[in-house]
Amino acid sequence: MNELDRDFSDGGIAIARETKSESLGQPEALGQPKALWNLSFTELWERFSFYGLQGVLTFYLLYSLSDGGLELAPTTAVSIVGAYGGAVYLCQVLGGWIADRLVAPRQMVLYGAVIIAAGHIALAVVDGISGLALGLILIVFGTGALKTNITSIVGMLYADNRTARDAGFSYFYMAINSGAVLGPLLTGFTQNLWGFHAAFSLAAFGMVGAIIQFTRKMRDLPPASALVKNPIARGQLVYILAAVFGLALCATTLWWLDVANGNNVVNYITAIAVIAAIVYFTVILRAPNVTPTEKRRMRGFIPIWLATLLFFGIFLQQFTSMPLFITDRVSLDVGGWQIPAPWMTAIGALCSVAVSPFVAMLWMRLGARQPGTPAKMAIGLMLVGGAYLLLLLSVLFPGKTVPPVLVLVCMAIAGVSDIFVVPPGLAIATRIAPEHFQAQTVALLFLALAAGSSISGLLGTLFAKVSAEEYFLLVGGLALLAGILLALFAKRIGAFTDRQ
Repeated sequence: MNELDRDFSDGGIAIARETKSESLGQPEALGQPKALWNLSFTELWERFSFYGLQGVLTFYLLYSLSDGGLELAPTTAVSIVGAYGGAVYLCQVLGGWIADRLVAPRQMVLYGAVIIAAGHIALAVVDGISGLALGLILIVFGTGALKTNITSIVGMLYADNRTARDAGFSYFYMAINSGAVLGPLLTGFTQNLWGFHAAFSLAAFGMVGAIIQFTRKMRDLPPASALVKNPIARGQLVYILAAVFGLALCATTLWWLDVANGNNVVNYITAIAVIAAIVYFTVILRAPNVTPTEKRRMRGFIPIWLATLLFFGIFLQQFTSMPLFITDRVSLDVGGWQIPAPWMTAIGALCSVAVSPFVAMLWMRLGARQPGTPAKMAIGLMLVGGAYLLLLLSVLFPGKTVPPVLVLVCMAIAGVSDIFVVPPGLAIATRIAPEHFQAQTVALLFLALAAGSSISGLLGTLFAKVSAEEYFLLVGGLALLAGILLALFAKRIGAFTDRQ
């Protein structure tokens, strides 16, 4: 599960309390603004549909036509999945900008939900590559419009009451977790019984539920959610629209000429995310209104950003190479019952949910003695690396005889690993962000996720070219080595980011 869905305030798990919120007169329920429950249930349904689709998508691309799939080549399948994930997070950066300059956040959430629902419906009712392309493109843009803005609206519910805010985000995060766990479990079960299009229909049902939930209670949203914070000048709008049209025309032409296609689209998404991050870092580090101390902190953030990118490239193998491995090597038959294939990777999200509160309590108990952000990330990298190295044991099971318990243990360890990477990454991004570039610094983490997701697809294309054991040695060893190096330089990196 992607834990950039966490609270942007501190990246952790707060303990809910019955406190009066300073929400500018918002009506309350259970000590929180009523709008929080609307937004939380809307997000639950949205995450249900998103992770529900992601859990079955690679299998849909791989399975034979007789089994209801598209029977694409493995390299093409993982390239599409990696590009899809990267594009989703790239568009979240764009969605935040649009809400700041053009369309109010609450409208962005509503439009995004409708577009996502249309995407899932397209996947459910339109067969073949046409349905796949239409559905994924709609979901990419819809998620970009919804995801960032619904989180920002939650933040608008509170003024300076940190306790109420942290408690509110904890409830919001619980809803995210619920949707992220239930989605792949239920769509995987549905696919196992009635096929992929039934699973896509279930994801569409989730988004329709989100739309109904959101529109019924829109009146409870804070007034600020109906305003464009920093509207763009009307004269500049023409240039923006011309640029959008030009980019769309360029993308369409590249696709029509087969310069960009299902096999290499992941390369373009990776390049866009990395170039955008380089531009962000360059602008921030050269800006005259950024102090020398802020610039020093941002330089220290660069290796943290690279570690985050690499972590996601390995962690998100659960949606690229792991479905290939499960399809080719894992025996899913248990006493005559076939385990739904998507359940094998869904266990990671479940373990993340279960372990997160205990890790948060550990950090609270350690207080000032807890490891710094680079050291925590090093632990996460070593955990995810160890998880994939564990799959080297598959060499003991030739053919399609690998026991499911081996994959479940691997995915469980990998699921826990992101607790040590993403929350600390969010915390440090919000703490060291220059005063004039706070949103851009957090956006850098979305770019790391976008690039990491795409890289997971790039790495996944190697799976079809080498043995499974060689592949897991490569990705697991890479993560383990990066974790060790990060641990060795943790204090030096911390000296940059912790400087006052």
